[in-house]
Amino acid sequence: MIRPLIPLTAALLAACAPTTPPPPPETTLPFFGTGYRAEGDACRRIGEDGFTNQFLDDAADLVGCPEDAENLGVFVTDTGAIEVARKDGFILYSVPRR
Repeated sequence: MIRPLIPLTAALLAACAPTTPPPPPETTLPFFGTGYRAEGDACRRIGEDGFTNQFLDDAADLVGCPEDAENLGVFVTDTGAIEVARKDGFILYSVPRR
């Protein structure tokens, strides 16, 4: 009777296995750091270039998140982020420093 459970158990374990997220879209945005708020987060800080300089503020961080990132609503609520632009599949937010 244990044999029929082995394929089911294997299927359940495979469904729980961590998956590698897809690579972020190609972009010319000047990202830096390894994640905004924590290392490995999908959102990252953005530096200055000819496009982003209009959104930079000395009282806020400019942050870019993939448009399809999970929990963007939570990110906005938790940080007070304000959407300022969209480019190359990323949403750019101005996040006030508290």
